[in-house]
Amino acid sequence: MSEQGYPWPAGAATGVGSLPGTDPGEALRVVFGELPDLPYLPELPDRGPGAELLGRTAGLLAELPVELYAARWRIAARPGRDLRRTRDLLERDLDQLVEVAEGYTGTLKVAVGGPYTLAAGLELPSGGAVLRDAGALRDLTASLAEGVAAHVADVAARVPGARVLVQVDEPSLPAVLAGRVRTASGFGTYRPVDGPDATETLRTVLAAARVPAVVHCCAADVPVGLLRAAGAAAVAVDTALLPSDAAGLDAWGEALDAGLGLFAGAVPASASRGADAAAADAVREFWHRLGLPPARLPAQLVLTQACGLVGTGPEQARAALRYARDAARRIADEPDVR
Repeated sequence: MSEQGYPWPAGAATGVGSLPGTDPGEALRVVFGELPDLPYLPELPDRGPGAELLGRTAGLLAELPVELYAARWRIAARPGRDLRRTRDLLERDLDQLVEVAEGYTGTLKVAVGGPYTLAAGLELPSGGAVLRDAGALRDLTASLAEGVAAHVADVAARVPGARVLVQVDEPSLPAVLAGRVRTASGFGTYRPVDGPDATETLRTVLAAARVPAVVHCCAADVPVGLLRAAGAAAVAVDTALLPSDAAGLDAWGEALDAGLGLFAGAVPASASRGADAAAADAVREFWHRLGLPPARLPAQLVLTQACGLVGTGPEQARAALRYARDAARRIADEPDVR
């Protein structure tokens, strides 16, 4: 815990989620080696269905089995082979986490898909996304809340010295709120979800975790006020998509001034030499435009990559993690260089 009360140390960096490769032990050793202040449990989608965010999270759902149908996840009548596979993959990851994280006593981040990203990506047995059925969405939210609580408790028990931080991934949230999620035919869209309903749904999942939560939304039009109202301790974004208009800046300024944490995705996946300095400068400039005190930045900020790294090679992914760490240390040393 930082001196200012944030559930991560000042000057920290972390990863967003996915990494290339199929070896969870090697991926975790890279993460703990490059990001010692805020390591995380990565996803390895190269292993196939069930290892990606949607499948992994679907495997956490309580009493709501899933299966693959035509290469898409859908609600199933009973547990089957696909569900066993995704749970087995996570179990292997957690076994490796126990080995790599032995003796670790800092903050440890785990990620799950959020209720609206699941509702947009999971299909009903009768067809169409869960998002089209209000009752199914309520059931999914309750099941996800119970599953996330169990997952967080499991990680905390396996790594007893760690303070767990949960990342809830909601890339589909802006599209859900705006009614831009397309139906299976592609000719229509699902009706938009009202802001108050979305706030309450997200609050249900975030509160169930019983640990601080950061909501990750790598899309434009991040509803920062809604996420703060839902109880997020921080919001993770691609800094290239942060607003430049007055209304957008005001919304972010209000939320950050009130103490919301910022996980700034300022390091591109294809980062090269000098990316750490460029990322630090970009974050400082955004903070300056909001008129916030530079002295608060190192504690309130965590540096990340713009999004997941599964499309990169192993060395490029490792470099992107390292650039984020170095950028965070630059800001910790010099929060204001104007």
